[in-house]
Amino acid sequence: MNRLLIYLSVIFMLLSSCGNSKKENPFFTEWDTPYGVAPFDQIKPEHFKPAFLAGMEEHKREIDAIINNSDEPTFENTIKAYEYSGAMLSNVSRIFGALNSANTNDEIQRINVEMSPLRSKHSDDIALNAVLFDRVKSVYENQDQFNLNAEEKMLLDEMYKDFVRSGANLSDADKEKLRAINEELSLLSVKFGQNLLAETNGFKLVIEDETDLSGLPQSVRDQAAAMAVSLEMPGKWVFTIQVPSMTPFLTYSDRRDLREKLYTAYIMKGDNDNEYDNKAIIARMASLRLQRSNLLGYDTYADYALERTMAKTPDKVMDFLRQIWDAAIVVAKGEANDQQEMVFRDGDNFKLEPWDWWYYTERIKREKYDLDEELVRPYLMKDNVINGMFYVANRLYDLDFTERTDIPKYHEDVTTYEVTREGKHIGVLFIDPYPRESKRGGAWCGAFRGQRRDIDGNMVTPVVYIVTNSTPPSANAPALLSLDDAETFFHEFGHALHQLLSNSTFPSLCGTSVPRDFVELPSQVMEHWVLEPEVLSVYAKHYQTGEVIPAEIVEKINNAGKFNTGFTTVEFLAAALLDMEFHMLTDTATLDIRKFEKAAMDKYGLIPEITPRYRSTYFNHIWASGYAAGYYSYYWSEMLDADAFKAFKETGDIFNKEVASKFESEILSKGGTRDPREMYINFRGTEPTIDALLENRGLK
Repeated sequence: MNRLLIYLSVIFMLLSSCGNSKKENPFFTEWDTPYGVAPFDQIKPEHFKPAFLAGMEEHKREIDAIINNSDEPTFENTIKAYEYSGAMLSNVSRIFGALNSANTNDEIQRINVEMSPLRSKHSDDIALNAVLFDRVKSVYENQDQFNLNAEEKMLLDEMYKDFVRSGANLSDADKEKLRAINEELSLLSVKFGQNLLAETNGFKLVIEDETDLSGLPQSVRDQAAAMAVSLEMPGKWVFTIQVPSMTPFLTYSDRRDLREKLYTAYIMKGDNDNEYDNKAIIARMASLRLQRSNLLGYDTYADYALERTMAKTPDKVMDFLRQIWDAAIVVAKGEANDQQEMVFRDGDNFKLEPWDWWYYTERIKREKYDLDEELVRPYLMKDNVINGMFYVANRLYDLDFTERTDIPKYHEDVTTYEVTREGKHIGVLFIDPYPRESKRGGAWCGAFRGQRRDIDGNMVTPVVYIVTNSTPPSANAPALLSLDDAETFFHEFGHALHQLLSNSTFPSLCGTSVPRDFVELPSQVMEHWVLEPEVLSVYAKHYQTGEVIPAEIVEKINNAGKFNTGFTTVEFLAAALLDMEFHMLTDTATLDIRKFEKAAMDKYGLIPEITPRYRSTYFNHIWASGYAAGYYSYYWSEMLDADAFKAFKETGDIFNKEVASKFESEILSKGGTRDPREMYINFRGTEPTIDALLENRGLK
């Protein structure tokens, strides 16, 4: 659509949104709810568009007030005023983004497409405003005269860099090029995510003959039967390409042809040459990201993206990844050989394929360690696992979690909790555990409202949410989790604690506002408590008998702890390397996604029995979730978390209060107010090395 027509339509919509509709729109009223939580029972999709438009208009007025201020620029009238502008727009954006990911529908997706270019333009209008930047630059260059504290200096420094990295120093002609690139990228990212959701929801493996369920435990059959009932196919069994449904099938099904069918559907998401194909979108996004980076003075997108991380440069990231890869690929090849030998022992002559890996890995694990994952699942009832997380947080940080049914929620699956410490309100936590067609895959943590202090210095407490796609209940049993599901809950809970224990002043420096390769430290360190005996005794109880998980099963789990680590490491690293290869490109003119992906994997020697954890066409992290040139960060953070947990273990007490207090004060509470390297050294006393990570994975 012609841009002039877009802008005229915005004006018309703003005018038409006044009057009675404002009274009916929850975003235009004060929220009389517990702790100011959004009134989800009142918010409808049609409320978002007028709220976005009004929020952008309000934000524009606030920016105009800053740039039209005749007084000399100061921290108060420029930096602080800018920091606290756009509150309504931020509120609408947070809620819309959360629902679009966790409880979307056709109308929300349509609004996302419609609002995306307008939001991009609004952001660029601010970031590329020369008068506003001149005021920020003036304060930055004269900061010594303002007597700023450390957090104020960090805010100023980050704000100035944000403007520069957003194109504030570009010529007018280049600013226009940047605007066009940003607008197109925002739309492409939205389309990528919508295509992926459609592809994920579009495949179902429907089984009608019970003999086709050979090898599947009863609990897996029950889950598939429950899925069939929910899809109005009673008497059948349905498996989807959502991980909680797919993985048990790949692990236990004796039907190799059906394993291949299900797995192939999973790895071909977005690569089926249909209306939901993502290849052209990826090629265009890679090209636009390179163009954008070149405009801003960087050789590649990776150079641009990594500048403000702990790693700093692509070379350092690649050196880090190659060290782990070289150790892990040898182990993975050995694992593949072991499986191939089992195939031959069975009297079969086929070559091991990726859809065979889970099946033969499970058989070898049972053979070597006498461990069957299905023996563990009855001890991991979802509600008990959540109680286990809460127990750890209470022992470490004195936090209490109380379920509150009076807090509004956006879906019936969600449970809401008030978080307190010594009776004082700390925040609100939402937990949304199960897969559904309105929710994208994976797991994540976010905040409907981040911790901060308002412009007058009053504390604003956070409203945080955890979203997973964990195994749901069946007709015969409550939600029983796999060990991976349990670790995922603890992981996302670590992110939640980072938000809940934040103690910053400014909105843009609170909670998880840290570099990408540091943000996973609080989440991944929490995973270390999952299998600690004292924690297991609290939450790992049989859902029928209440019996604590037997010591012999725990011993088997620990003995098998480093089993299959070659696969899990290589699978991840293949995706991380693919991410870097895309974003280290200096020429995207002839980018063929399939050929590029194969060449990248061949370059590093990925064995054919393993597929990258995310192939390009469903790599949501890098094309639609902000992890571009940053997927490596999970392992970078693992280098930190493996070392950080040692701080507890070295004391002989995994709940050592002194260490926990230091972790909170130096890391969890600080948000983005300090340099992450400085924060880590203040906590641990030294920088971490890769040795702890390699030891943790059994690769050293």
